[in-house]
Amino acid sequence: MSGLTRSDIDDILRLIDSSDFDELRLETGDLKLELRRRGAGASAPATPQPAPAAAPAAAPASKPAQDVAAPVVASGGGSEVPSPMLGTFYRASKPGADPFIQVGDMVSEDTVIGIIEVMKLMNQVTAGVAGIVTDIVAQDGKLVEHGQALIRVQPA
Repeated sequence: MSGLTRSDIDDILRLIDSSDFDELRLETGDLKLELRRRGAGASAPATPQPAPAAAPAAAPASKPAQDVAAPVVASGGGSEVPSPMLGTFYRASKPGADPFIQVGDMVSEDTVIGIIEVMKLMNQVTAGVAGIVTDIVAQDGKLVEHGQALIRVQPA
């Protein structure tokens, strides 16, 4: 066990976002974390990478994401729902399952629009706004950054 909690990792990400640093490497116990801002250092995107452990802990059940960013008003009067954190975005609860939402679906503030995985923790992301889904911007299974648009919603 690395001793870092989910809250510790969120704090680290917030500190990096508010700093002038472009790169962070952190090793503690069996955990190795490497973060880079877009365009800094190597050409690979920033990804937290846990080191292999002898007995990996079971991933906790999905939970709502904390510190969800407020929807951003986009051109045309709609809203963009931003990613509340850095991680891998998934449109469905598991491979082969139906996506949480489709273009044309009506969503409310509490509608789950996807899951963001951060270091084997699955975090449900809600729309935070009511309306009709006009576009799904984030690609399934791809890295998203904090604040990056996930979907676009037009008020109904």
